[in-house]
This record gives sequence, structure tokens and C-alpha cells, in this order.
Amino acid sequence: MAEIDWTAINAKLPTGSDPASKARRKQMFRDFDNGNGILSLAEIDKAVRDILKIDEIFNAKPAIMRAFQIAKDSTKSKFESGDDYIELREFRFFLLSLRQYFEYWVAFCRADTDGDRKISLEEFKNGQSMMEVWVGPISDIEGEFNKIDTNGGGTILFDEFCVWAIQKNLDLEDDDDDIAM
Repeated sequence: MAEIDWTAINAKLPTGSDPASKARRKQMFRDFDNGNGILSLAEIDKAVRDILKIDEIFNAKPAIMRAFQIAKDSTKSKFESGDDYIELREFRFFLLSLRQYFEYWVAFCRADTDGDRKISLEEFKNGQSMMEVWVGPISDIEGEFNKIDTNGGGTILFDEFCVWAIQKNLDLEDDDDDIAM
């Protein structure tokens, strides 16, 4: 994965609570929307590519999916179509989640050295010192791996990695944490 320009990514995600961020976010929602007042995963995916123009995130489909899933379920829908879409009131949470899950995706890819979208025990062991910079000391590397591998498949999948990353408050050393909350 190429070097990430975190400052540029943060600048494209209007997540602040100030009036200017709210106005940008509302316009961005309209730009993403096909006119029905709700956003589907397909609309989000297309907009990341065509409107945000952030190729790194567009190519991180698992991060987009995780952010979409958590945001669409964050509030009870006012629409008859239900909770399968993102509404304007969920959009800020989506953007914050997209940024966070993208950071987890970057970390996951750094540990997944063979690029098969799974982290093996060997990759986890080899990445221990790198991961300790992100989450703190890991005293029992095999035990930690087994805790993360909740489905017992012998590898760590992105969803499993995200649960661990959230629990450990994973923070990449080279990202720009200056995103408006």
C-alpha cells in the first residue's frame, strides 16, 4: 500500500460540528444521494470514487462496508425502506467511521504481508513490534492471536481485526489524528 496522505483525507471528510462542516456535510450528502433522501452502499461506493476522489479508500472495500454497516444501524430509520440505508442524520457518523475503519484497514494490510486479506500466525508474530507501536505491549503473541481469531479459522479476518483494534484503541503512528469530532 502506498503512503497515505492522511491530512488530505481528513480535509475531504467534513466531520466537525461547526456550521461550515455541517453545511459541507449536508451538500456532500446531496451530492452522494440519487434523490430519494437515503444512501445505499452502491451510492456510497460510487461517491467515494467520483465525489471524494480518494482512491485509497475506494480500494479499501472492507473499510467502506464496515463503516456503512455501523452507520446505517446507528439510529432508527424514519423511512419505510428501513435501516438498510444511511440517512442525513447518520452521515456524520458514517464519515467518522469511514476514516476510522480506513485506518484499521491500513494497519491490517501492513500486517497482512502476503496480501491474501488474512493475517496468519506467522504474519502476526512477524508484525509484533510494529503492532506494539499501535496498541502497546503484547506479552503473549500466540495467545493474543487466538483471542482475535474468534471463528477459529487459523487466520485473522478484517472483521476480527477491527474488533481487536477497537478494544486496543489502535492508533497508527503515521496517521494525522487531527480530524474534527
